[in-house]
Amino acid sequence: MLTVHHLNNSRSQRVLWLLEELELPYGIKFYERDSLTRLAPPALRAAHSLGKSPVLVDGDATIAETGAIVEYLVDKCGGRLRPESGTPERRRWTYWMHFAEGSLMPQLLLDLVLSSAPGRAPEAMREAVKAATDGTRHGYVAPNLKAMFDLVEGELTKSPWFAGEDFSAADVMLSFPLETAGARAGAFQGRPRVAAFVERIHARSAYRKALAKGGPYAYAE
Repeated sequence: MLTVHHLNNSRSQRVLWLLEELELPYGIKFYERDSLTRLAPPALRAAHSLGKSPVLVDGDATIAETGAIVEYLVDKCGGRLRPESGTPERRRWTYWMHFAEGSLMPQLLLDLVLSSAPGRAPEAMREAVKAATDGTRHGYVAPNLKAMFDLVEGELTKSPWFAGEDFSAADVMLSFPLETAGARAGAFQGRPRVAAFVERIHARSAYRKALAKGGPYAYAE
């Protein structure tokens, strides 16, 4: 039996969704973020030493990192939701699989850290911290995010899905970054195709089944 170590409002929602798309049976071990720090609980370290979600357990195999889990599950199903090797669609698939966590998520996380830093600083220092973090956000992070959001919008003019005309695991990988980007970083503003992509994935029956099993998920609205 496959078991997903699932943290609420996290990347692990994608893994539940993929399992539903692949029609694989699985169980869920639930974890809740700390209400103050928003971090995962220490108990997750029993599944993987870094204490981060998702973690997938399949018999004696323990797999961490969403991209690695996605590829493991696609392989397990004989290559379902992955274009044929050597095709243009496969090259697109590989690029967007890695773009999700290699390019987009680091910038989104940096923006989140910088925007929340003033509120965590001592009251006497908040204005100074805000001035410093705003400078970095507006001078570095915002231009990078704009370029990435525009790239995604342009890609979706070519086809409805990131690897071509057919839905694939690359779309699953991009779901969490684009959901959070729309909710927190203005990715939908002036980019109708990005917004429409998120609406399409939210309408999929497998996505709705994963929501029902995984519990409340802030980015599904």
